[in-house]
Amino acid sequence: MGLLFWEDEVDHKLQALEAQFKELDFTKDNLTQKFEHHSKTLANQAAQDELWTAVLSFKFTPMELNILYSYVIEVLIRLHTRVLEKLPDLMRGLPTLASILRRKVKNKRIRVVWESVLEEHGMQEGDITALCTFFVAHGNKAEHYIAKVRQMYIKDVNFMITNMVKNQALQDGLLKAVQVIEKGKAVRASEEQKSSLEELIPSAKS
Repeated sequence: MGLLFWEDEVDHKLQALEAQFKELDFTKDNLTQKFEHHSKTLANQAAQDELWTAVLSFKFTPMELNILYSYVIEVLIRLHTRVLEKLPDLMRGLPTLASILRRKVKNKRIRVVWESVLEEHGMQEGDITALCTFFVAHGNKAEHYIAKVRQMYIKDVNFMITNMVKNQALQDGLLKAVQVIEKGKAVRASEEQKSSLEELIPSAKS
């Protein structure tokens, strides 16, 4: 009887210890998750601070800054336009790119379309963060140059960016903006050439 009581007591204590260990494990996991989240938040904040420092410490001439701004504003407009093409019923509710960035957080439909548009253009959220930071910092004083004017001033804008922009996130975003706009120009030129040839072919036959 005494032995049985002792075994029950030991079993009870073991169960109690097991429950305590489970609770400690849960607390540890919870603290680990909070720490990881806090670390990510701090890392993101540090990256954002570095980005702002890079954007505000540009050594570009006003003309070079205008050329970069032109690519940035054109690609941001293109992304906004593309989202509206996919969500025509939400056009009035998404008047700006900022409204898309704001509403996609809680609206899954907008978020899915936004992500698909970024994928179409080979871009990532980090690129948009960099470009929007650039726009906020310089948009009030920069001017837009059309493509022909840009080419007159700078022959190789990619070299200018890689040579002068040392912040990797900003460099990647600007290079991506140039790539998207130049690729769009090449596609349009090809389509215009094809259209011209199609117009010429019937007249040649006649």
